[in-house]
Amino acid sequence: MKTTTIAKALTGGAICALLSTAAFAEDVKLRFAGVFPIDHYGTKMMEQVAADVNAAGVGLNMEVFPANQLGSGEALFEDVARGNIDFAGAFIYADTDQRLEFLSMPFLVSGWDDMDSILRNLDSEYNQILQEITDEYGVSVMAQNPEGFVGIVANQEPDNWNNFEDKGMNIRVWSSNAVKAMVESFGYRATTMAWGDIFPALQSGIVDGAICCTKTATYSIFAQSGVGTHFVEYNSISEITTFYGSQRTLDKLNDEQRDVVQAAMSKASEDFFAYNRENDALFGDKLVEEGYTILRLNDEDQLAMASQVQETIWPLMAETVGQEIIDRLLASMNQ
Repeated sequence: MKTTTIAKALTGGAICALLSTAAFAEDVKLRFAGVFPIDHYGTKMMEQVAADVNAAGVGLNMEVFPANQLGSGEALFEDVARGNIDFAGAFIYADTDQRLEFLSMPFLVSGWDDMDSILRNLDSEYNQILQEITDEYGVSVMAQNPEGFVGIVANQEPDNWNNFEDKGMNIRVWSSNAVKAMVESFGYRATTMAWGDIFPALQSGIVDGAICCTKTATYSIFAQSGVGTHFVEYNSISEITTFYGSQRTLDKLNDEQRDVVQAAMSKASEDFFAYNRENDALFGDKLVEEGYTILRLNDEDQLAMASQVQETIWPLMAETVGQEIIDRLLASMNQ
């Protein structure tokens, strides 16, 4: 073979190698699905994850699909488990496995410090239990995003809102027997409804209110659209979204790529938590500016609510999630 022929062959091989590398980089496309509205800060955090991943130069191209574009929170878990979607940022509902009901355990945490040490800490018993369950479905928990306490968004002031008497209202609850039992013990009527149906249901009066959102989300989703008039703070359940991924996808990535995705999600989790903690009161003020009334329990009423739920709802939860899980959670809280 002539020297020029060898040179051409080598050059051609090098070009093919470069093209192959470029093709590989373009082929590793990751779909990151979320449920936050497009202008919600949670979506900005997902976009931050994608930007960090894509800028790392490890052959990944992540695209964000917010606002239920690839399905509601109830559907995303199974799609990620099957590998149809690579990653998601959403609450993990108990539709797939009733043991996941423990994620809706009311009055498990009492403030921002608990949210940080129990809900965000992936080494906590709470998250160890979660990962043990999700492992069975091929889903990996990447980061946790507590956003504050959910309250009840309502179109009117509930009767007897600070005690256990009848409230004269029908409110939406998510697919959680524990949450449904809790709000009914407070004196509400409860209707189970998917997240995506809340806004039109409130707007049209199908329900009088919904337990669903933090003050931040209530302002962004409802108040700015002129929906709702009251926000009732019971501080019973923390709103939490989880960054989770398909193990099928993670197994296809190399160590460097997995580390990049994990680092980006961990950083976004820290930033999102700091933002929510800092701005919770601010968004309460914004709600008032938009004409909302915020109803807050005094310390005595708050304690009475928590005590009743712990005495009546926690034992019911054991029947659903298993006594072992409840015992593990409570033991870790008492350490």
